[in-house]
Amino acid sequence: MPRSPLQDFGPKAIESAFDVSRETLDLLKVYEDDLLTWQRTINLIGPDTAEDVWRRHIYDSAQLLSYIPASVKTVVDMGSGAGFPGLVLALLLRERPGLSVHLIESHKRKSAFLRHVIGKTQTPAQVHTHRLEHVNISDVDLVTARALAPLDQLLNYAERYDSGHTFCLFLKGQNVGLELTKAAKCWSMSIEQHPSLSDPSGTILVVKEFHRVSKEA
Repeated sequence: MPRSPLQDFGPKAIESAFDVSRETLDLLKVYEDDLLTWQRTINLIGPDTAEDVWRRHIYDSAQLLSYIPASVKTVVDMGSGAGFPGLVLALLLRERPGLSVHLIESHKRKSAFLRHVIGKTQTPAQVHTHRLEHVNISDVDLVTARALAPLDQLLNYAERYDSGHTFCLFLKGQNVGLELTKAAKCWSMSIEQHPSLSDPSGTILVVKEFHRVSKEA
């Protein structure tokens, strides 16, 4: 597990907690700069989080790195928005041989931003400007999502990418208990819950072996 900094969630915290190279850290700074530039004309993130990008978005996404084994090669990030967590993870894992990260975002202007950052940073990621149900990707190892939908709906989306060995990493908020209770009515799954390092009310869900269960008559 990474070390959790006491107060600082900025570039130095990312560098020390996740053993990030200086080159990768510089690329994350490019990402932040362009995010704030594009934010002036496109609502990429909540306006109240613009002053706290590193903690609320970059560190929040980066902490998932601790749960991604070396065997993961194909990642699908559902509803990528401004690239959290998918593009952050793609940047952090950019030197992993054979890595392929698929960012699915139906909003055209947000997709344009993602492509801009990918091109500028030469990140191994591909943007799909389509709805989730219209994107077919095979042999997926990992599915990620943040602030997209309740857990039961996330599993509905993730099911189409399940290759038998696929697992999910979902960043969830304070309603995670209610979401787990509702999802358990329709899904069988192996769940791990871990506290968020960036948000005291947040939870990281590691979901494995998920499949639908039949409702009782």
